[in-house]
Amino acid sequence: MKKIVSCVFFLIAIILTGCSKSNVRKLKVYNWGDYMDRAVIKSFEKEYNVKVIYDEFSTNEDMYAKLKAGGINYDIVVPSEYMVEKMAKEGMLEKIDFSKLHNYDSVNGQFRKKEYNKSLEYSVPYMWGSVGIIYNKDMVKEKVDSWKVLWDKKYKKQILMLDSPRDSIGITLKLLGCSANSKDVHKLKLAKNMLIKQKPLVLSYVNEEVKDIVIGDEAALAVVWSGDAAYMKQHNPKLEYVIPKEGSNMWVDSMVIPKDAKNKDLALQFIDYMLRPDIAQKNCNYTGYLTSHAEIIDTLKSDSRNEMECPTEEEIDRLEIFRDLGKDISLYDRVWTEVKST
Repeated sequence: MKKIVSCVFFLIAIILTGCSKSNVRKLKVYNWGDYMDRAVIKSFEKEYNVKVIYDEFSTNEDMYAKLKAGGINYDIVVPSEYMVEKMAKEGMLEKIDFSKLHNYDSVNGQFRKKEYNKSLEYSVPYMWGSVGIIYNKDMVKEKVDSWKVLWDKKYKKQILMLDSPRDSIGITLKLLGCSANSKDVHKLKLAKNMLIKQKPLVLSYVNEEVKDIVIGDEAALAVVWSGDAAYMKQHNPKLEYVIPKEGSNMWVDSMVIPKDAKNKDLALQFIDYMLRPDIAQKNCNYTGYLTSHAEIIDTLKSDSRNEMECPTEEEIDRLEIFRDLGKDISLYDRVWTEVKST
C-alpha cells in the first residue's frame, strides 16, 4: 500500500510539474550581441512567470533578412532608427499601444521628436550613442580628430573597420563632406574608390570581435560604436575615443513588436519593464551605452558622462541620423559588395 501511495504522489508531482511548465509564457527577443544585462532578463522572467528565448544578431541587415524570410516569430526586436523606418513602411511592425506603457514618459523628449524618430508609432527608444574612432595612445602619437587617419599608410594592417555598409560607407561620405544618407551615385562612387584604396591598410572588417582585438593591443585604430568604446577603455587605459571633426552617425536603437508576434501584450510588458528607472540603469551600466531614460542621463556626473562617451552639445550638432534609403539602399549594397570583393 505504501508503494502504491508513493507512486500516486510521484505521478501527481510529475503532472503538476508538467502543468506548471506548460503555463509558463514564452517571449522571443531578438537583440544585438551583448546588449542587455542577462540578470535583468532573469528578473523579468521571475517577476512575470515568463521564459525569455533570447537570440542575437550582428547587423540590422542580418536581422531584417531573417525576419523577412519568415519561419520564425519574435515578440521583441531591437533595430536601429533607419531600419525601424524601413520595417514600418513595409508593414512589418505592430503599432505600439502607449496607454499600456506606464514608464514611457521617462523617455528623453528628444527621441520623441520626428527628426530623431520617423516611426514614432512603432518604436520605443532603448539605447543611443555615436560612431567614432578608438585608438591606442601608445601606437598612435599624433592627434586624432579626423577620419583621414584611417587612410594613413603608416598604420597599415593596424586598422579595423566595421563590417557594416551603412557605417563604413557613412563615415567615408562624411570625410568627403557629404551626407551619410547620400543617394548621389557620383558621391557613392567616390566613397567606394576611397574604401577600395583603404582596403590594403585594413587588418579586418569586424563587429563584436572588435572589443577583444583592441583591448589586446592587436590594432592601433578602429571604427566603433560609443558603448563598445566605453567598455574597451575600462579594460585598457591606453585607449581613447573621439568623434571626428567631419561628423558622424548618431544612432538610436529602439524596441519594436513585429507584426507577426505571438505575444504582443507580453511584449508591451517587457518594453515597459525595460523603461523602469532601476532596470534602465542596470542595462546602461552593463552595456556602457546611453539609455533613453532622461532622468538617468541627467543625473550623470561629468566624469560618468565622459566614461560613457556621452557626446557634448557641440558634438551632437555634428552627428547625423541614418534614414531609410528605400530602394536606393541597393546603391550601398553594391558599393559594399565591390569593396569587399576587390
